[in-house]
Amino acid sequence: MDLELNSTVSQDSKNLAVLVWVGSIFFPLLSGLLFYLLKSDDAFVAAHAKEALNWGITTVILGFVCLVLVIILIGLLGFWLLGLCSFVFCVLGALSAAKGKSFRTPFGIRLLK
Repeated sequence: MDLELNSTVSQDSKNLAVLVWVGSIFFPLLSGLLFYLLKSDDAFVAAHAKEALNWGITTVILGFVCLVLVIILIGLLGFWLLGLCSFVFCVLGALSAAKGKSFRTPFGIRLLK
């Protein structure tokens, strides 16, 4: 994402991008999808929504993997780590959006480009 032009990003766009990430803490797929569909005309918000949606999809996939691994008790640790990583990445995404910078989750699967 090359949208790091802080002077050209409006405060409304920054606020909406922050809202995408904060919403992703509670609704991983819904928040990113709603903002991606509704604010696709704003490149900054759409880029953050796309990244949040990619992270939400990754979280759901890893959640199913952890669910399978609960059988051998490793999944419990996996759920805990997934929740912690999801919270941290969403907070980092919100902080980057507030500064008018792009953000990419380190372990996210890039299904939407």
